[in-house]
Amino acid sequence: MKIVVDSMGGDQGVKEVVQGSIAAANELGVEIVLVGKKDIIEYELDKNNYHGNKIEILHADEVIQNDESPSIAIRKKKNSSMVVGLNSLKEGVGDAFISAGNTGSLLAGGIFLVKRIEGIERAAIVSLYPTKSGVSILLDAGANVDSKPEYLEQFAIMGSVYCEKVLGIASPKVGLINVGTEKEKGNILVKEAYSLLESANINFYGNIEARDIPEGVVDVMVCDGFVGNVILKLTEGLGQSIFSALKEEITKNFSSESSTLFLKPEFEAFKQRFDYREYGGAPLLGLKKPVIKAHGSSDALAFKNAIKQAKIMVEEDVIDKIELDINIVK
Repeated sequence: MKIVVDSMGGDQGVKEVVQGSIAAANELGVEIVLVGKKDIIEYELDKNNYHGNKIEILHADEVIQNDESPSIAIRKKKNSSMVVGLNSLKEGVGDAFISAGNTGSLLAGGIFLVKRIEGIERAAIVSLYPTKSGVSILLDAGANVDSKPEYLEQFAIMGSVYCEKVLGIASPKVGLINVGTEKEKGNILVKEAYSLLESANINFYGNIEARDIPEGVVDVMVCDGFVGNVILKLTEGLGQSIFSALKEEITKNFSSESSTLFLKPEFEAFKQRFDYREYGGAPLLGLKKPVIKAHGSSDALAFKNAIKQAKIMVEEDVIDKIELDINIVK
């Protein structure tokens, strides 16, 4: 199995991509293709004393920046690390592709180059969401700000497959995010989507409200990309604020350094539970091959876990299972 990784897209530089890839190659046994400027990648590999045979380099001169128009960048920067990587995936050089670069460009490139699964109307971004009871997934997390009921039905089916195959949750519960739990609540989009989800071959729980999300009431949370992205950004900001305030209060109220050290293991465990790096990246479901969007500020640990995530997607034939389930609906 080969995982193709965009070496140039992240905020932390090539160093973190290379270190994460080395760790993944050593621990997971996968082969990795690093796409980007060859001299920089070789320098980082030498710096980390890597002389194994599980990592190869695919040279690409250009880099797509975060402030560029996604569709224009994909069309014009044909020798960018992202485009070269996506094309290598399309041509069968690798089995999955990972990038921490421009989300819009990755989505556009995935749709234009890798293509959507036949029958899928829109690809969706999946976000893993830590909850009180474990972890749930949220989709769409921002790819489609305007959606139709049929899109939400497909998101639910794709999310169910991913949750079962990658997270190992049998018969995952699917919830539709709404302003109330009653069937008749909500706007036209969610009312019509509710009827479709009731009839779909999934374990449909019903509507869930925003306060249910952190409780982990369901395993798969479905909404349009506008709502999903607002939820994610609000959660991220709120989490940072609470964590900072908690740290400040603990430091202020414990007089001695030894008392603070006594709580450090619990504090670190709490932090790890909500650390995005532990969960890999955000898959773009609906494409013909696995494409994963790593967080822009991903470090070596995050890249290693994104590679692990891609490995599971390939091993569990997630794409083929989605295609099968979508065709059953058709």
